[in-house]
Amino acid sequence: MVTSVQSGGRLPFDAGQRLLGVLPPLVVALAVTLIIGPGLMPDVGFWDTGEFQTILPIMGTAHPTGYPTYVLLGFVANLLLAPLGEEAFRINLLSLLCVAVAAAATVRLVARLTGVVPVAMAAGLGVALAPYTWRLATHADPHTLHLALVAILLVFLVRWEGALRAHEGTADRWLVGAAVVFGLSVGNHSLTLLLALPVGLYVLSVQPRILLRPRFLAVCTLALVGTIMAVYLELPLRAGPFRAPLVYAKPDTWDGFWYIALAEQFRGSLNDPLGDLARKVGELSGLTVAQFGFLAPLIPVGFLATAFRHWRYALLTGSAMVITLIFNASYANADISRYYLGPSLWAWTWLAVLAGVLSEQLAGAVAGESAGEAHGEPGTTPVGSGSWRAGGPGGATLGALLAGVIALALLVPTAADVSSRAEQADLSHDTAARRWVTAALSEIEADAVVVSWWSTSTVLWYAQHVDGLRPDLTIVDDRTRLDLDYGEATDVIARFLDTRPVYVIRANEYDLDLVLALYDLEPLAGESASNVYRVLGPRGTGG
Repeated sequence: MVTSVQSGGRLPFDAGQRLLGVLPPLVVALAVTLIIGPGLMPDVGFWDTGEFQTILPIMGTAHPTGYPTYVLLGFVANLLLAPLGEEAFRINLLSLLCVAVAAAATVRLVARLTGVVPVAMAAGLGVALAPYTWRLATHADPHTLHLALVAILLVFLVRWEGALRAHEGTADRWLVGAAVVFGLSVGNHSLTLLLALPVGLYVLSVQPRILLRPRFLAVCTLALVGTIMAVYLELPLRAGPFRAPLVYAKPDTWDGFWYIALAEQFRGSLNDPLGDLARKVGELSGLTVAQFGFLAPLIPVGFLATAFRHWRYALLTGSAMVITLIFNASYANADISRYYLGPSLWAWTWLAVLAGVLSEQLAGAVAGESAGEAHGEPGTTPVGSGSWRAGGPGGATLGALLAGVIALALLVPTAADVSSRAEQADLSHDTAARRWVTAALSEIEADAVVVSWWSTSTVLWYAQHVDGLRPDLTIVDDRTRLDLDYGEATDVIARFLDTRPVYVIRANEYDLDLVLALYDLEPLAGESASNVYRVLGPRGTGG
């Protein structure tokens, strides 16, 4: 029989309970799918959403860091989910499935940490239905896979510790599996690299003598490095000998590969983490309250409870929390809320451990008083001894009831705000990108060159490479200009204007004014695509 890590006798996991152990994660995953599913974006979207909806079905290469794990998984998922709708919808659905997997993994993790299944299920729901997680689950985004892989990584690590404590002969396999999951996660998002030191500290705290096992360390290293190399081969292969229809930059060259893998494009986005500290702390506090409601002040208490019960897990997640928060405070590019999915997961596990401790203490105290009264000795049962679990049907029933009540309390902020969260995350009516591209392509002339920018380029790429529409068009994105050495947008216009129809879409009024200074433009007639301009000719020539 295998018990939960440092459980003190809580919730045994024997062969007869394996099926029951699978049911709570499945129930939570199904609940998450049913709750979030109605809000899924039905079609293609602008910005990065459109890029991923294009790249994954054709197994192209994405913007830094390439996200090869996400691309490979998405390619397979697109094939498996084929009966469920168009490609764009399938990739959106993948995000929902990743969040559902993250929720299920959280249930397994918390059940092993606390032995309290209702609390574990509440934590799984809390992670998935947090505002930012819910929002990301409704459209294509690799951060949802990051959340799932981090949750699975924690399950494997904690399971490895439990296997060592139980002297299981197969314990090493869990750490090797964790190395593979870590490698897959690195191939999905570079945020995983922030977990390298915390995972190393955890492994050494669990098994300090692992340094004396060079052969096993070599196996783990091979599993980690081999997995990273295997998934990242997608970039040079799909940019080189097996070229995909759409490739970002030049990852088939040595410099180009590292430019993508190391995200050199965004290196300038890092700044002083202590700069403007008051504002950053205020924003973090606001984000935490938005995610956890009245539970937010209890997160530090939950960490202390975790440190008391599972100090190694607290070392792992606490150090990961500090490192991630410092990095996030340094990063000024992107929707930073996406980078808090990991911290949200860790905080939920701390709260769950606190809830587990509280349920045990309350049930133990009540059961102890009852036992003492029966023998004329009130309060003789040690609080937290766990005797209520083994004290007969009455103790088990009492424990289950208290655990259920505390689990429901964990979900009060979620339940109270569920309508607002659903409304804010709902993209079920978002067809703006489809309407735009339909209107634009209906008016753009044959064999035209479209000088576009990221938000609209991704939608045009989807229409061309996935829907198979308008293969006659040449779409020149700002990234394309760099890769082909075309110069500025005005240089691209000059290059093609004498031989082909040219259309231009600019990011803002400033960019558009730069073009207007040299060329006469005419917007398309359709209101949905009025931001697309036909280039009539050099300024003042009348076209």
